[in-house]
Amino acid sequence: MDPFAGLADPVRRDLLRTLARGGARVVDLAAMHPISRPAVSKHLRVLVDAGLVRAETHGRERHYALVPSGLDPVRDLLRDLGPRPRFDESALDGLDLEVRRTVRDHREPTSDPMEETA
Repeated sequence: MDPFAGLADPVRRDLLRTLARGGARVVDLAAMHPISRPAVSKHLRVLVDAGLVRAETHGRERHYALVPSGLDPVRDLLRDLGPRPRFDESALDGLDLEVRRTVRDHREPTSDPMEETA
């Protein structure tokens, strides 16, 4: 399963936000949601399968932690979709100079035929 499927559900996104602050036991995570503990466990299993979360067994308890590298495909997509300049911005400096020259050249007085006859 890819991370996008793991992120598709709002409960799973909320679990990830919680785990981003630090690891937690399934019982603690279940206490934060209005759904049953087995339902939270199913969501956590999806996150584990998506590579976003890891689970460790400590005695009879399962502890879950965020796997930051699991979000790399999401970061890559956002980077690819982000705005990118189509040209080097220093090219605008040359354009600005040329526009100023052109404006200046058009404003310089040319010889006025009326002045020559006076």
